[in-house]
Amino acid sequence: MGNIKFTPTDSLSYDYTEEKYWDKSALRDEIDRTFEICSSCRLCFKYCDSFPKLFNFIDNNNIKATQLTEDQIGDINDSCFQCKICYFKCPYTKADGHEFNLDFPRLILRYRAQKVKEKGLPINQKIMSNPDLIGKIGNFTAPFSNWANKNSLNRTLMEKTAGIHRKKDLPEFAIQTFCNWFGKNKNKFYTSDEECVDKVILFHTCFGNFNNTEIAKDTVFVLHKNKIKIEVPDMNCCGMPALEKGDTKFAKSQALQNFNTLFPYVVKGYKIVVLNPTCSLTMKDEYPQLLKNEFEKEKLENFKKSVFDLNEYLFTLKREQKFNREFSSTPGKITYHVACHLRAQNIGYRSRDMMRLIPGTSFTLVEECSGHDGTWSMMKDNFENSMKIGSKAFEKITGSEHDIVASDCPLAAIQLKQGTGETVLHPIQVLAKAYKPDGFPNKIINEKNDGEILK
Repeated sequence: MGNIKFTPTDSLSYDYTEEKYWDKSALRDEIDRTFEICSSCRLCFKYCDSFPKLFNFIDNNNIKATQLTEDQIGDINDSCFQCKICYFKCPYTKADGHEFNLDFPRLILRYRAQKVKEKGLPINQKIMSNPDLIGKIGNFTAPFSNWANKNSLNRTLMEKTAGIHRKKDLPEFAIQTFCNWFGKNKNKFYTSDEECVDKVILFHTCFGNFNNTEIAKDTVFVLHKNKIKIEVPDMNCCGMPALEKGDTKFAKSQALQNFNTLFPYVVKGYKIVVLNPTCSLTMKDEYPQLLKNEFEKEKLENFKKSVFDLNEYLFTLKREQKFNREFSSTPGKITYHVACHLRAQNIGYRSRDMMRLIPGTSFTLVEECSGHDGTWSMMKDNFENSMKIGSKAFEKITGSEHDIVASDCPLAAIQLKQGTGETVLHPIQVLAKAYKPDGFPNKIINEKNDGEILK
């Protein structure tokens, strides 16, 4: 076999709207090129099993990427859970100005999109890609659904029918959705136009609306403490669960609905503040691709510039000297897990920076992946491997000295708790608690004495 040209060919496409994106032979050209470059580099050997499998297939059989079988390529694809860290670390990307223009995660999405277009999506995967539907059913049937998710007989049945591993801890469903709560309590958190420092749309996410609503409620509390005007219009899933499974059509429909709802607010000067790093990453990076044929480039750019991960937004208030620092108690020592999709946004450790404003805090950073990764870890074929991938994060947490553990990713929080037994707070919950004397009652801040901690 001849040497593969590393520079892009006409087969390169990461754009769902291009005709060649859907061409099978063009996809294989890019698989060969990308896999050969990755095999030559091997920087990403530690991130997920896709890379070790690729390297082992090539090394053990003494072959080039062009000789990989379809089954081997499928195995490499199945091991990718779209953490995006390989792109963030890769020196050959467009973001780094490199001529190779490599994007391993988007290549995998292209592979999956072609498979879904050709064969469709299995019913269990189709349901899992629609968390709004799952949330509405789970919320309507709570607390029965919560009991069922912990019942061993039902979990065995779920494993056989839906493919969800019987031992995987699943999110609980709230009895009352966040949207319902906000509708009833909006007046308590009203900030007039004269008083407000800024105005935002709170993108609560599926998880914040149907599962751990306390995260969204604490966000409202913190934003109100900082004189932010809050609106919560009707929104749906960001689309990433569908996109990562290759269902670009459904993902686009979800992106389109959100854009049509939110962009009129952007025009009025609102910022879109997002609770989950996966959702903020999707809205920043994927919406311009998904919707490029629906809206002018300028509109899409304005939308993207208006999307902020939650603590990325709070940091802008801090930088402008507008953030309320009147904390009453402190969490003390924090072990902070940095979510993969937050790292992929390359915005810095803004959650740590905001929690650091609380007097008496110190930090241990955990940058290893939790292994949860959307719905990937829930499936029976992936759960045990997901716990293995998360083991480094588990070990760092259990080996650190801390008073609390925090992570921006609420799904990672479930995985981390299963791996360590530790309850994991969202950083916004840490800030909300610190504003209250009874938030961390054992460590009260004495404001009259330069922030002395009264234990």
